[in-house]
Amino acid sequence: MFSPQFLKDAAERAVKTAAQSALGVFVADVTVVSVDWAATGAIVGTATLVSVLTSIASANFGTPGTASAVSTPEKPLDA
Repeated sequence: MFSPQFLKDAAERAVKTAAQSALGVFVADVTVVSVDWAATGAIVGTATLVSVLTSIASANFGTPGTASAVSTPEKPLDA
């Protein structure tokens, strides 16, 4: 389950989730100066942890050796 491909996929998902959740804090018209960084850290940390746990839970589904719950075709589909 913890193959290099799986770790790469899980890390990519975790980094994207962390960035998205951090940016989500600024949607409410909060500036960098006025943001509660402790709360932001807690939000980002929780979202990232959930992302990693979701990747681990998805390991037995989808394409083997990846963090994806969806199977991908062996070769790309024609459009």
